[in-house]
Amino acid sequence: MVKLNEQTREEYIEQIILSLQQQDVDTFRHLFLELHPMDQTDVFLRLQTEERMRVYEYISPDEFAEIFEGLEIEEQKTIVLELHELYAAEMFNHMFADNVADFLSEVKENSRTKILQAMNKEEAEDVRELLTYEEETAGAIMTKEFIAIKKTDTVEEVIEQLRREGPAAETIYYLYVVDRKGLLVGVTSIRDLITSHSDEKIEDIMSTQVVSVHVKTDQEEVAQIIQKYDFLAAPVVTDHNLLVGIVTVDDVIDVLEEETTEDFGEITASRGSTDVSLTSFQAARKRAPWIILLMFFGLLTAEVIGQFEETLEAVVLLAAFIPMIMGSAGNTGTQSLAVSVRALATGTLEKKGWGKTFLREFSTGLLIGLMAGIVIMVLLALIYQEMLIGIIVGVSIILSLGMASVIGTIVPLVIDKLKLDPAIASGPFITTLNDVISLLIYFTVATSLLQYL
Repeated sequence: MVKLNEQTREEYIEQIILSLQQQDVDTFRHLFLELHPMDQTDVFLRLQTEERMRVYEYISPDEFAEIFEGLEIEEQKTIVLELHELYAAEMFNHMFADNVADFLSEVKENSRTKILQAMNKEEAEDVRELLTYEEETAGAIMTKEFIAIKKTDTVEEVIEQLRREGPAAETIYYLYVVDRKGLLVGVTSIRDLITSHSDEKIEDIMSTQVVSVHVKTDQEEVAQIIQKYDFLAAPVVTDHNLLVGIVTVDDVIDVLEEETTEDFGEITASRGSTDVSLTSFQAARKRAPWIILLMFFGLLTAEVIGQFEETLEAVVLLAAFIPMIMGSAGNTGTQSLAVSVRALATGTLEKKGWGKTFLREFSTGLLIGLMAGIVIMVLLALIYQEMLIGIIVGVSIILSLGMASVIGTIVPLVIDKLKLDPAIASGPFITTLNDVISLLIYFTVATSLLQYL
């Protein structure tokens, strides 16, 4: 396999494209198939339609399967329309079942049925099974291409089985041991096989303490389990411990990316619009509802200011510090929100508990507020020669930042308890809520000390 550096990469790709344009099949196949599949995908995406049509002629469906798997879903939808039905069916037969299921879940029902009917019966059945599982569960992301062995087999028999079945499996590092009914009873590894005598029984080298996941386990929890144990794959079982598939580490990486993108979208109130391929209209349509809702919620800010109109009329200078107090509270609340959502996502909250997390963030908010409050008190006393104004703003900052930390921490925890995604306690939502509360604190403190001004 060719390893490309930046200096020779473009030259190599130019040779591939030139051989394709000159219809030099042998040179094209030699250069192109020497590349890593992901590099093949990158080259393929640079080709024009006419050049892609030649690729389908020059390489077989099973060779093209890896390239197709490296494409994004939207790219796959476009490319599959260019393929002959028989070529596409054979390509899908050589793809891993979970990747085929991912693609078919995004196409129309009639197209899905047509593709499944064209595929081999056994391959199609595996895909149909994966499509029956609820989205974002272990069952939906698992693959059916795994190696299952029996505990009564010898090491030599298993190695021979690997020679036959290994090329079609997604990973062979872990070998899962099942009984006659297909129930998971143990696990061993390639390392165990290599270091054992050929006539040794699998039951003598396998481990019976198998960490598995249920088909209905949430994909994020599956990712956490694989991350915790540093697995390359995890077996997926049913209620009766029947082994039905495995989730591999490459699927977990995709899950983590997907969940991070989703959480980022929730926290920024831009869920579904973080994809840069969306048009301006599509992005605006997805973001607008949140912004409009928060705009109406923000009207509470004007109502709070209106309730303390007399205080503002008495000391107009107080109005100058409203943006600072609101901004500081909003920023602090967003920081606590990020900490809380992250703790829930990684499971560290379960280890430390609500109480410790809540107390830590509240104390952090108060300490930040105390430092900021002291600084602002000194500055206002020096600039405006009004010690009391400095005290009002300083005390308000301390209390506002403390409350902002509490809100930023507790809101996602409550949402999580309601079995909802804690990330929906978005940054803009927390910021708007803290704006209202910080203003209430500010004007309450100012009103109570107004007689001394």
